[in-house]
Amino acid sequence: MLSSPIFLRMPPDLQMTDEQFFEFCQVNQDLRIERNQFGELSIMPFTGSETGNRNFNIALQLGIWANQNGTGICFDSSSGFKLSTGAERSPDASWMKLERWNALTLEQQQRFAPIYPDFVVELRSPSDNLQPLKDKMEEYMKEPGIQLGCLIDRKHRKVYIYRPGMLEECLDNPTTVSGDPVLPGFVLNMSKIW
Repeated sequence: MLSSPIFLRMPPDLQMTDEQFFEFCQVNQDLRIERNQFGELSIMPFTGSETGNRNFNIALQLGIWANQNGTGICFDSSSGFKLSTGAERSPDASWMKLERWNALTLEQQQRFAPIYPDFVVELRSPSDNLQPLKDKMEEYMKEPGIQLGCLIDRKHRKVYIYRPGMLEECLDNPTTVSGDPVLPGFVLNMSKIW
């Protein structure tokens, strides 16, 4: 079993189109695959059961809030989004305003949506190095539409908050994390995450 991502560099003449990359991911559904802006593929290991449970609790809390709030929809870690740089990424959990989602065609919604969520969450697995995840969060914050990002580091009990045009904020062992004002009233209870 893989313990850290495998990175594959592709020669320029073997770069996949968006359609080919989508089909490649569909044919290899047992793999978690992302592509960076340079066309390099990262094949990520499945998380352990404990991390999977913690990620589920994040998605569950976000989903309950989203159903009550009614202004947007949630996505899980298997949802791919195409960044303006050409990269395709899959945050561990995310939320998008309905009007932005509904502006996409049905075909765009069924593939890797060419739009990025308003809110993204990444959860650090025990095998993850922190810096690549921070780099990924910085990449997210350059995308139009993203308003808020959270990187949860269970290993050190820290939550890094990202907002466009602002410096990273680090919360040390918080009991809750607020989504205000981007997600009005959303509070992530960290007791199920730590």
